[in-house]
Amino acid sequence: MQRRRFTQALAAAGTLSVVSPFGIVRAQAQKLRVGVILPRSGYLSFIGQSCQKGADLAPGVLKEMLGVDLELMNADFESNVDTARTRAERLIQEGANVLVGPFDSGAAAAIAQVAEQRGVPFVINIAAAPQITEQGYKFVFRNFQTAGDIVRNGLALIGELFQATNTVPRTAVFMHVNDTFGQAMAKGIGAFMPKMTQLPFKIVDTISYDPAAKDLTVEVSKAKASNADFVLLVCRLNDAILLRREMVKQRWNPMGIVSPGSPGMYEEQYFKALGKLSEHSISNVPWYNPNARLTKIVEKAFLKQNPKDKLVFHGLNAGFTFEALLIAADAFKRAKTTDPKALADAIRQTNIADKMTLGGPIKFNEKGQVEGIGSACVQNRNLVPTVVLPADAATAKPIFPVPDYKKT
Repeated sequence: MQRRRFTQALAAAGTLSVVSPFGIVRAQAQKLRVGVILPRSGYLSFIGQSCQKGADLAPGVLKEMLGVDLELMNADFESNVDTARTRAERLIQEGANVLVGPFDSGAAAAIAQVAEQRGVPFVINIAAAPQITEQGYKFVFRNFQTAGDIVRNGLALIGELFQATNTVPRTAVFMHVNDTFGQAMAKGIGAFMPKMTQLPFKIVDTISYDPAAKDLTVEVSKAKASNADFVLLVCRLNDAILLRREMVKQRWNPMGIVSPGSPGMYEEQYFKALGKLSEHSISNVPWYNPNARLTKIVEKAFLKQNPKDKLVFHGLNAGFTFEALLIAADAFKRAKTTDPKALADAIRQTNIADKMTLGGPIKFNEKGQVEGIGSACVQNRNLVPTVVLPADAATAKPIFPVPDYKKT
């Protein structure tokens, strides 16, 4: 066959993308292989499984939206940072073009090192430790708030909460997990609290603990002894359940539990495990916009795939995970190749206004960090996480102090 006919035949078969000056044929990639690394077992398992629901929706929804084929390569890092590193290495060896995950800051830092060394784009769905995007990495991108952003927005919402409920708590006990995320949040609290003079309270004690702890009796007893008006809590899921149960056991009823920005208290398992004891806990966190066009599309797909579940219990986890895959798919569509450098360059040029989560368009700065992600004050009401602030996004009014304050 003559060269011209051979080239025409390849093009007609849809396999030809580019013919180099030297006559070498390069096939256009038909599918993007995404390594999704999440903690589907271990102490972060419930949250990892919640994130996975957002990932599982992506291939179908994004195929219809963008005409892009995604192949998910799912990996469980078992809530262990060292395992996250090895899982990332293995996914790259097995042909992953992009990595997405992992929810946990410690794991994200480990995966980022692997991705940068191997030159494979890594899109972080959820992880807040600031240092992750302060290393000068060229292949690491984060569509989530840093701990500093979370703390600043979360403390501002606490001020709005007190104004909206006409309350003036004077003291707080600060309890936080001692992992990478918890330490970053504690550092943020220490930095921002002195600057936010509009807040009426002071922190009278700080108590850290292991997020994998099986008993928090001593920590809760110490917090109760502080006589603080309310608990300022940075937690995960399992420890949040444990802490709330221990508070009830010790008959400690402060004005409320308020997180300046952490997972746990809005998770479905928190409601299932605690029932009515989950009521009125408050989390000031990045959140999804229930009125967004994309949210409605994702919610429809979510209900079809999970008929006995509700998106509201997975909105943050599933929403940011879905958006991480949206970023990868959008870049692949524009780059028209799985070449890692071309994909990274395309991700760097991302500008997505049609998104699920609160805040402005998805755009990365020179560090690979998205700016302008919004937060909401989410209070547990009638066993559902409910937005109560800011007022223009609220579906209910905040309640503070909690109704059973000082009853026992």
